[in-house]
Amino acid sequence: MATGILRVADGAKIVDANGDQVILRGVALGGWMMMENFMNGFPGREMQVRKAFRKVLGPEKSAFFFDKFLEYFFTDDDAAFLKSLGLNSLRVPFNYHHLEDDMNPGVIIQDGFKHIDRVVEICARHGIYTILDLHSAPGGQSQDWHCDNPTGYAAFWDQKSFQDRVVNLWKTIAARYRGNPWVAGYNPLNEPADEEWTRLLSFYDRIERAIREIDPDHILWLDGNTFSMDFSGFTKVFPNTVYAIHDYCGYGFPNRIGRYQGKPEQDKYIRAMYDRKVEFMKTHNVPIWNGEFGPIYEREEYNPDYKVQNKERYNMLEKQLSIYSAEGIHWSIWAYKDINVMGMRYVPSDSAWIMLLGPFIRKKRELAVDSWAYDDAHLQEGLFGPLHRWFEENVPEKYSKKYPWQWRMHMHVFRGIRGITLAEYLIPEFADYFSGKTFEELDELARSWSFANTVGRDELNRLLMVHATMKPDDPHLVSVIPRANKPQSNGSRGVFELSPLELSMQKARA
Repeated sequence: MATGILRVADGAKIVDANGDQVILRGVALGGWMMMENFMNGFPGREMQVRKAFRKVLGPEKSAFFFDKFLEYFFTDDDAAFLKSLGLNSLRVPFNYHHLEDDMNPGVIIQDGFKHIDRVVEICARHGIYTILDLHSAPGGQSQDWHCDNPTGYAAFWDQKSFQDRVVNLWKTIAARYRGNPWVAGYNPLNEPADEEWTRLLSFYDRIERAIREIDPDHILWLDGNTFSMDFSGFTKVFPNTVYAIHDYCGYGFPNRIGRYQGKPEQDKYIRAMYDRKVEFMKTHNVPIWNGEFGPIYEREEYNPDYKVQNKERYNMLEKQLSIYSAEGIHWSIWAYKDINVMGMRYVPSDSAWIMLLGPFIRKKRELAVDSWAYDDAHLQEGLFGPLHRWFEENVPEKYSKKYPWQWRMHMHVFRGIRGITLAEYLIPEFADYFSGKTFEELDELARSWSFANTVGRDELNRLLMVHATMKPDDPHLVSVIPRANKPQSNGSRGVFELSPLELSMQKARA
């Protein structure tokens, strides 16, 4: 039973109604009410795919398929699984399109709450808190695909009408879940990216007041700027508010900054990356939430060295989790389910989904069309390398930087030509795979995403189980990460060897 609504108290703590500290550790329900190309297997953006489905299937079959997909994706079985790992929270990303029609702005679609309500209720039955996350806002709050932005232009910051609609939406959400003790709070805007900073700060001032007028009790979970990595523009903190970093590490991705080998300089980089992001929270003594992190994983059919490279990424993840446990922060790994990229569970090769779409997913990978988890090394020498050099040669150095600053020039080129333009050509081809499907066949395809039909990523889930309830004073941490002013134990164990503590934790949860 929940003991009342969670709140921020005593500086950097979250407590329940009894004043007992609660540390939220969980996962995000990515690829669900905000579908993403690399997670679900389609090219481009969700809004484009849904439009293509309506054209191929017709409105009735299209609506049926997506409703069944949402239903099967998360059920009691999924909540029970998360609880068995010791996880106590679920971040629930959703797309505004479920709750408002662009052709009827400001009018809330009440039926759009059907699956959000269902997941909140399921999680409550299993003692799991939910954090409601607006992952896609009208106009796009960032330049990228993960807010369902098909253009690369974040119009949300330039048009007040888009911001007005989000304020109206959050007032409705706050009224709906006001008083619900299993809702841990509201994440008003995922990964905002405002080049000018001032517009984000003004919007946070506005949304904080608007939500508090309706629901003064629930925690606000506010992301940093530029994909939740930059807090340099923040100068104050709101009461009863948690601030969120997203702590993805380049060692967890192919062809980014190299492979993780456990070298001291690599560990120093991982630690410095985290410390930079959380400096604001520590300065102001407020809670830290790592709302997203996690590597991607190699697959046997694409990479003969997949076992070795995946072990390296688990080692990197163990290093990150050890920092988070030693710091006692809240976290939500990305993500729960996908097509075998980075999820805790994935759709296997013998599922109806992959048996139908496998050839297209492979083609999409070979074209390196997705903006995330891409590997374009095989296309660099003869195709993209010359194109990137052509841009660099013709754009003077003083003009070569544009927002988001973290993207080098070739990343901006990549997202425009491949992630947007090429994807637009591929969307009809993807939708045609569903042409002529019966209701029964569509149901079977959607059911591929059910708990029973997905496969657990065992090593990932074991690591999450170990750290789900770990506290800063846990003796296990001494052998994993150097503590402040304390030398590392000479008896450091390997990441994959279960300690007596882990064995006892497994037995307790069995």
